[in-house]
Amino acid sequence: MIAIKNATLVMRDHLIPDAVLFVEDGKIRSFGEMRTTPIPEGCEIIDAQDRFVGPGLVDIHCHAGDCHWFNQEPLEAAKYHLSHGTTSILATLYFNTPRAELLEQTALVQSAMKEPDGANIAGFYMEAPYMNPKFGADRENNPWKGPVCKEDYQALIEAAGEDVRVWVVAPERENIESFVQDAKAYNPNVRFAVGHSEASPQQIEALMPYGLCIGTHHTNATGDRPMYPECRGVCVDETVNYNREIYAEMICDSRGIHVDPYMQRLIRKIKGDDRLILISDACWFQGPTPEGYDGVTDLCFDFEGEIAGSKLTLEVACRNMMKHTGASIVDVFKFASYNPSRAVGFLDRGEIAVGKRADLIFVDYKMNVSTVMLGGKVQ
Repeated sequence: MIAIKNATLVMRDHLIPDAVLFVEDGKIRSFGEMRTTPIPEGCEIIDAQDRFVGPGLVDIHCHAGDCHWFNQEPLEAAKYHLSHGTTSILATLYFNTPRAELLEQTALVQSAMKEPDGANIAGFYMEAPYMNPKFGADRENNPWKGPVCKEDYQALIEAAGEDVRVWVVAPERENIESFVQDAKAYNPNVRFAVGHSEASPQQIEALMPYGLCIGTHHTNATGDRPMYPECRGVCVDETVNYNREIYAEMICDSRGIHVDPYMQRLIRKIKGDDRLILISDACWFQGPTPEGYDGVTDLCFDFEGEIAGSKLTLEVACRNMMKHTGASIVDVFKFASYNPSRAVGFLDRGEIAVGKRADLIFVDYKMNVSTVMLGGKVQ
């Protein structure tokens, strides 16, 4: 058994200072204040040195790690994010890929999931195939602009199988409900997200009974539907804000470019802390940096010079969220661990609780990661 002492445990809604936590067989066995919780003889001792010890981060939307795309070098991408405290990650495949290549990428990631170095790859977040062709990075390279057709998508549904945790869809696409029904029939536990879309509230809400419960990178790559030229319309962002059941993903970069800091605070006020999810949406596009973005180091740009995801890791997104919104360290662990776990059905992780996986990270008050534990083993 492992005893982690001199820790400040980050719980779902409070802290436990001067604490000890016990790990056995890859799970959290017990924990408590050191003054009332003796450490049995024979334990392996890890001294947290007064750092915060919280649940490992869960990034449900990530395309790449450093210079490694998940669809090309999944093990390298996974290891990079693990070193930054992300103990569960959903490899995100993108719509700019023809069916045959998308099937190959799916098989490549599934193979990596079976390797020790891919132990933190927890499945797929499929930002493909059926987005609105008007929205998203590299949108000129979209081979899925044609009709939503079972002959095109069924092989992908079957190949990805139960490894898909989330399918992202544009609900306004004609016949999209057939895709959603077939995906749900093959994988009953799958969730759906609305993204790269200009759907109406009614089109989005029609898919909620099937499990649409996530707004993909909230306020990014979404349209507007004004009834009159001088009026603001009601579209994806408003629907995500309105519906309590829908989690709002946010890309929280250092400058607040994906989501303005004022907007971050507004979204938090509207959605509440139980429905916010921090994501990296990390990519590795190498397009030119457009004018006005000189010195911005945590964004990617496609070859048209448009924003194309980020170069974030999730602990940095947490730090930025603290800066932009005044969120506490307890809050950001909820946004980057507990909430995403619940959104995609990972009920065995995302919090410090007896019986949960011992996926843990040690951080300072600025979310700098010093130690990562995956399944009870220090990495």
